Amino acid sequence: MAKIHPFRAVRPTRDKVSLIASRSYQSYTPEERDSRMDYNPYSFLHIVNPGYKYHKEISGEERYKLVRNRYLEFKEDEIFIQDNTPCYYVYKIVNREQESFSGIIAAASATDYENDIIKKHEDTLADRESTFKQYLKTVGFNAEPVLLTYPDNDDITSIIEKVIKERAEYEFTTTYRDTHYLWKVADPTNIEQLKFAFEGMKTIYIADGHHRSASSYLLAKDLSKENQEHKGIEPYNFFMSYLIPESDLKIYEFNRLVKDLNGLSKEEFLIRLDEWFRIENRGIEVYKPSKPHHFSMYLDGEFYSLYLRKTIYEFTDALAELDAQVLFKTVLEPILGIKDLRTDTRIEYSHGKNDIVYVKSKVDLGEFEVGFGLFPATVDQMKKIADQGLKMPPKSTYIEPKLRSGITIYEF
Repeated sequence: MAKIHPFRAVRPTRDKVSLIASRSYQSYTPEERDSRMDYNPYSFLHIVNPGYKYHKEISGEERYKLVRNRYLEFKEDEIFIQDNTPCYYVYKIVNREQESFSGIIAAASATDYENDIIKKHEDTLADRESTFKQYLKTVGFNAEPVLLTYPDNDDITSIIEKVIKERAEYEFTTTYRDTHYLWKVADPTNIEQLKFAFEGMKTIYIADGHHRSASSYLLAKDLSKENQEHKGIEPYNFFMSYLIPESDLKIYEFNRLVKDLNGLSKEEFLIRLDEWFRIENRGIEVYKPSKPHHFSMYLDGEFYSLYLRKTIYEFTDALAELDAQVLFKTVLEPILGIKDLRTDTRIEYSHGKNDIVYVKSKVDLGEFEVGFGLFPATVDQMKKIADQGLKMPPKSTYIEPKLRSGITIYEF
C-alpha cells in the first residue's frame, strides 16, 4: 500500500514562475549559468549558486547555509508563496517534439522506500547520499522532485483529465520550447480519491532520482532519531515526487564511447568480438540497432552491426538480458579492460537523444577510438530488474520527462 500524500507546496507567484524555473544545476555549462544569472534576478539558480553574488566558488556547509539564506530571501520578498492547505498538483509537460507527460506532484513516503514498496533499479554512491542528505538537512527544502512511475490507473487518469479542463495555475514555455502546466488539486473529494488510488498500489518504481530518494530516506532516519516526539507523519518522513503512469515514461539509451582498444589492433579487436557477435561491416552507412541484443559500433570510419550470439551467452536473470549489461560482460570488461563503469576515465556516455551520429562525430574527431550504440531498455525490463532486487549498470537509461527546479518546493 503506497503512501502518497498531498502537501503544502511553496511555489512562485504566477507572474514569476517562468523566470524562476530552471533546469538542474549540473545541466548548465558555467557560461550558461552566468548568463542566466546576469540577466535574470529571479532564476532559481541564484538560490542554489549563492556564491555568484560574491563572485566566489563556495562549497560544503558554508554553501548550504547560504542556499538557505537565498531561499528565505525569496520568501521574504514574496517571490514564493505557500498554499494554505495540503494539495496534490497536476503537472503536465509538452516537449518540443510534442510528446506529452502528465502526472501528480505529491509527497512519497520514506518508509515505503525502506520497505521496498518504492522499488529501485540503480545503485547509489554512499558519499553522494551522505552529501545530499547533509545539504537537505541544512537548507530545509527540496525543489526537484524524484520521478516515480506507477501502473496506468483509470481513476487517477480520470481525475487528471477532469482537473486539466480548468484554467492552469501556471502555463509557460521555456527557451527549450517545452511548455509546462500546473494545476492545484485542492478539492477534498479529489484528494481522497487520489490518496485511495495510490494506496491500492503494491509497488511504485523510481524512474529517475535514486540519489535524491536515498538521501531523503537517510534524512528521515536522522531527524526521527533527533525528534523525541517523532510520530511518523512529520514532513521529513516524505519526499517530493512527480508520479507519472508507465505509459507516459520515455526511455532512451545511453551510448558508449571508449578512448582506446586496450592495446589491441583493429583486427585483433574484431577477432575478439567475433566470439560473442555476428559482425557485419556496414561501411559509411549509418546503422542504429532496431531490437534488443543488436548493437551498432563505429570504428575507424566505418559502422558495424553486432548481433549477439545467443547460443553462448547465458540469460540468467533480468539483468543479464539488459543490453547495457550484455555489452559490459562481453566487450567492455573482458576485451577493453573496463572494470568499473563509474570511475574508469576511458569510457564516456552519450544519451540517445544525441543519436548515433553524435557518437560518430566524437570518434572522427579523435577523442575516442570506438563507439557503441544500444537499443533502449523498456519499462518492463526496468521493473523486472527492480523486482528481482538487481541493479542496472550506470548510465543504462536516459529517462524523460526532465523536470524543472523551483516550480514546487517541499519544506520539512
